Amino acid sequence: MIAHLSGTLLEKHVQRLVVEVGGVGYDVQVPLSTFYAVGEPGATVRLRIPTHVREDAIALFGFLTASERDWFDRLISVNGIGPKLALAVLSGIDTADLASAIRQNDLGRLTKIPGVGRKTAERLVVEIKDRLPHAAAMGATDVPAPGEDVRTDLLSALANLGYQASSGEKAVDAVLRATDDRAFESL
Repeated sequence: MIAHLSGTLLEKHVQRLVVEVGGVGYDVQVPLSTFYAVGEPGATVRLRIPTHVREDAIALFGFLTASERDWFDRLISVNGIGPKLALAVLSGIDTADLASAIRQNDLGRLTKIPGVGRKTAERLVVEIKDRLPHAAAMGATDVPAPGEDVRTDLLSALANLGYQASSGEKAVDAVLRATDDRAFESL
């Protein structure tokens, strides 16, 4: 099984990357958070990869963080949630917000994710809530990189103002690249 890819980004399509490793191009499906964070074609990328084998296909899914990879595995363990829906969930909500929504039984927040209906949201809460380790429940399965706390706060502020997660991530990343100032108020 493929567990990790490190190579050059050849192509970038919505939620799909082609990564060249040793002369071979791997088609990798990714959540929007990874899609926006990997850079442009020509960039070097390192992805955590769960490999899924079906009768008719071998599918690779890629994640930049161990947290997202862990959540992907946790989501596909839920009855009725396959890799595509798990990817949609991770594209529709940050892992910390997902943990919070599950811990608080926030079905309204979960059903806002495209592809997740009320029954699926209920299954998520029932099947995952008791298996959340304390760190994951608090949204801290990865040690944040320097500046990640500010990024998380900015994303939260934009979400509270009604911005979609993908739009907020693009805006925050652009602002953080444009300035060295890391004060929340000025950003």
